[in-house]
Amino acid sequence: MTLSWTDSLVIAGYFALNLAIGLYYMRRARGSTSEFFLSGRDVPWWLAGTSMVATTFAADTPLLVTGIVARNGIAGNWLWWNMAASGMLTVFVYARLWRRAGVMTDVEFAELRYSGRPAAFLRGFRALYLGAPINCIIIGWVNLAMMKILQVTLGLDQSGALWTLLAILAFTAFYTTLAGLWGVLVTDLVQFALKMGMVIALAYFSVRAVGGLGALESKIRLLDAAAGSGSRLAFFPAAGSAWMPAITLFVYLGVNWWASWYPGAEPGGGGYVAQRIFSARNERHGLFATLWFNIAHYAVRPWPWILTALASLVLYPTLADKESGYVRTLMDPAVFPPALRGIMLAAFAAAYMSTVGTQLNWGASYIVNDFYRRFVRSRGSEREYVAVSQSVTLALTVASIYVTLHLASIEQAWKLLIVTGAGTGTVLLLRWFWWRINAWSEIAAMSTAAVVSLYLQIARATGVAPIGSLQGELMNAALGCVLVYAALFGVGELLLRSAPVGALLVGVSALSGLAIAKNVDA
Repeated sequence: MTLSWTDSLVIAGYFALNLAIGLYYMRRARGSTSEFFLSGRDVPWWLAGTSMVATTFAADTPLLVTGIVARNGIAGNWLWWNMAASGMLTVFVYARLWRRAGVMTDVEFAELRYSGRPAAFLRGFRALYLGAPINCIIIGWVNLAMMKILQVTLGLDQSGALWTLLAILAFTAFYTTLAGLWGVLVTDLVQFALKMGMVIALAYFSVRAVGGLGALESKIRLLDAAAGSGSRLAFFPAAGSAWMPAITLFVYLGVNWWASWYPGAEPGGGGYVAQRIFSARNERHGLFATLWFNIAHYAVRPWPWILTALASLVLYPTLADKESGYVRTLMDPAVFPPALRGIMLAAFAAAYMSTVGTQLNWGASYIVNDFYRRFVRSRGSEREYVAVSQSVTLALTVASIYVTLHLASIEQAWKLLIVTGAGTGTVLLLRWFWWRINAWSEIAAMSTAAVVSLYLQIARATGVAPIGSLQGELMNAALGCVLVYAALFGVGELLLRSAPVGALLVGVSALSGLAIAKNVDA
């Protein structure tokens, strides 16, 4: 694809806006590590929550969903939809506990919850383990996805795509280093608005190219009939579905959501989700930030991706690489208006930068607050810690490039992260409430999960005030799941099936939201 001068101007304007935001917040970020990593704990819920959503919307996410729909149908998305249950527990049971803990990172909580040398070891080990190798693996697979997009859209070879990626990565590291979390949060807001608007536009033009929603549904049914493997349009798999066996769904809903650690869906909260909770103005803002994140993550974002994925199956049925069908739709002048391609490329850059900016800031917070400050230099000045934080951010950028060059595929990195966190969720959930959980419990869970999983592949004494009625918060978590899933499938029914059923489900979602609002206010 050859960029016109208008496309180049749009892309340049997008980068200039991000740079201006970074420069605006530069002086504020230099004040202290609290400002650099937590924005002075003064972030409103809507900004913190939107930043979480923007972070989980990476450049690879639409491509991943397209591949899932092609292989396993809409029901294949239960691979990540099942995590909504974990998210709602975080909202109503753990969000206020995290905000009440008063720590800078969730890793720091180890020495608040436990004591002695095992607690110190756990804190230091998790800081380095999650902040450096795991963090660089995450950035690495996002880098690979962005290189793939650059190669397909701009016709670059691997070397050209790598150099373009390095330029975007360096720019992201620059404004993140300058402005800290404030810069990340505000750019996330701009980036989310841009990329969400453009994926909706792409879904609209893709469906229109097929002939509308009715034609899309009938053509997908014809493809399914020819394959003889069930319906890709089913929200829930049939017992003998070849697209996604029902037993797999039962495993997701019964085990996976509470048993496995995964960035952005940690059992009980953690990582950058906890960071946004810590940065919120108060407990209430932390709770509503996490609630908005889960609603937007599971009920708002999926359908534009799914509709484009389904349309790409109809438009390019013989395409070998189904994931690339998503990018193919925006490259096809018969589908997507060429005049909007510059904005779409800026949207892909936004998806990439929102994830990488958060990962760099979050990873640096672990290494500086929970290793350097705790074990290397405990009596340094705030200015020194901020300077070290900026240096670590740049070091993580360089390390992520090395990891990117040694990753074979996005799927390889994704599977590696999934298996190393499998089985640790129980300890993370119970450590707040069961006094028998200690530092060695977490150490054993982490090490055993990593060793066993990799092998298979080749509220007592917390120091935090209790939140009140656990029964009531569990009820809110259940209502939150109803809210999210009813909204998710209600929109699906309105788009692809029955308008009355869709309206009913959306109504159920709204009633659940009202019940939650009443309970929280009480």
